This record gives sequence, structure tokens and C-alpha cells, in this order.
Amino acid sequence: MNNFKNSNRRSRFKPNGDRAFRRNGNGHKPNGDFSNGSSFKRRHPGKNNQNAAKLVEKYNDLAREALSNGDKILSENYLQHSEHFSRILIYQENLRNHNEKTLDYNTSDQIKVETENKEAEKTTTK
Repeated sequence: MNNFKNSNRRSRFKPNGDRAFRRNGNGHKPNGDFSNGSSFKRRHPGKNNQNAAKLVEKYNDLAREALSNGDKILSENYLQHSEHFSRILIYQENLRNHNEKTLDYNTSDQIKVETENKEAEKTTTK
């Protein structure tokens, strides 16, 4: 004897898309509004920027493939993605160069100060 009233089965008449979240009083998702920006925080900021060189290469390859398939619009889209990540690479390189210059500048200033202090000590001890 088959019992077709299996309580473990999903009902075919219930909407299954709303199962995972609860609605608040006005019928919207509780954290669906990011317009004020105060409660929104990225979990991994800059995660995409770590492999920017690989992403440039990936999107260039995808653009080449799309163009060979005859889809010029998709190819242009991939080229725009590639350009975005190449700009990120340039920004990171400029930031790195700036940090190295300030480190070199601070190191050279520190050496000058130490040299001046040693010379001052020599003149005071004489």
C-alpha cells in the first residue's frame, strides 16, 4: 500500500523561492536597502584586485574568443572589463612606487639626521 501523503515532500503549490528569508512588516527583505551605505560593508574588500593581471589576461582571451565567434558586442564588453582591471594594475603600481619613494626619502632623511648627530657629537667632544 502506497501512502502518497509524504510530509517530507515539498508541496507543489507553495512558492519555494521565499523559503529562506523572513519578511519584515512592509513585505521587503530585511537588509535589502543599501542606499544609505551605513550598514553595508564588503566582507573581502579588494579581493578582486589581488589577481588583476590574471583577470586582464582572462578577459582579453574571452574577448578574442567572442570576436572569433562573431559576437562583437560581447567582445567589446570583455575588453571593457580588461581595461578596468588594467587601470587597477596601473593604480597599484603607482601606489607601490609612491610608497617606495616615501620610504627611500624617509630613510635618506634618517641617515642625514644620524650623520649630523654624529658630527655634532664629535665637535662637542673635542
